[in-house]
Amino acid sequence: MNLRTGIVTLLALGLLAWFLRGTNFTDVWLQVRQVRAGLLLTSLAAVILVFFVRTIRWRYLLSPLGETRFRTVFRATVIGFGALALLPIRVGDVIRPYLLARQERMPVTSVFATVVMERVLDLVAVLALLAIYVWGFAGEASFPARLLNPIKVSATIAAGVAGTLLVIMWILATHPERIGGLAAALARVLPGKLSDRVGNLASTFSSGFAAARNARQLFLAVIWSFALWIVIATQAWTVTIAFGIPMPYPGSFLLQSMLVIGVAVPTPGGVGSFHEAYRLGVTTFFGASGDQAVAAALVTHLISFIPPVLGGIVFMAQDGLSFGRLGDLASSARDKEGPAANEVPILRSSRR
Repeated sequence: MNLRTGIVTLLALGLLAWFLRGTNFTDVWLQVRQVRAGLLLTSLAAVILVFFVRTIRWRYLLSPLGETRFRTVFRATVIGFGALALLPIRVGDVIRPYLLARQERMPVTSVFATVVMERVLDLVAVLALLAIYVWGFAGEASFPARLLNPIKVSATIAAGVAGTLLVIMWILATHPERIGGLAAALARVLPGKLSDRVGNLASTFSSGFAAARNARQLFLAVIWSFALWIVIATQAWTVTIAFGIPMPYPGSFLLQSMLVIGVAVPTPGGVGSFHEAYRLGVTTFFGASGDQAVAAALVTHLISFIPPVLGGIVFMAQDGLSFGRLGDLASSARDKEGPAANEVPILRSSRR
């Protein structure tokens, strides 16, 4: 863990240094001083709204596993994304379902599978919105001719990938025996311990994807996924125009697809990779200057960073947790068969 932490920390510092290369910090500060503060407050409100929308969607995905309380799901979501912002190797993606499963007394593996389903729905929404923007709003007036055709080809592929992912998810959910068959085939050629893990994984996806078996639940989850990413796009767009960058609202769908790639790099909070993805997006496609892009990237990241971190710290303090303890819990979650998992208490807030 220490070696991996060191590697991702060096990666974050390297990406941040690359992002800041050639920056005139005096001009960046001038850009910040001239920003339209009202739009920044709108962006902050959008960030907070994101967590309510995430909670609503997650409860739809969790509903086949049992009843959940909004407050509990909301708190686990905020803590998980706070951990994502501060801890390396995406610990928050592990700890969020683990905390919720312990609080609501649900199977950990099944709850984790709903997070996998969330990621599939996220990708579907982001790729579909990208295709909508490129084919519905972009044109030669928006982009240089040399960029327009490659972007349209990429958007077409993205739309196809989005549709394919939905179909695969539905097939896996409605035909769980196919997962079991695949797992059994793999188990025959894998060592014993690994074979057991593959079998557990098959069971996980079968139960955790249960929401996709119900057409109404799946439809609502998809709708809330689009709502979620429209709100996220709004957050980035309001900051961007607050700095005077002439990006039309639909253009935020292109920008957010680049930011998704940026935050996929496993640095704490997407430091460096998020910033560089934003800078590249607004300078390449929307005519921002370098220093203008740097200022907007720093503020966009800061606004998206503050609410989950502060909220996560408050909720963890109430539950007697720390970020260091979250790392220990994540290790237990990854190896839940070990004794450490059995020692994790139900959080004190779970039955308030």
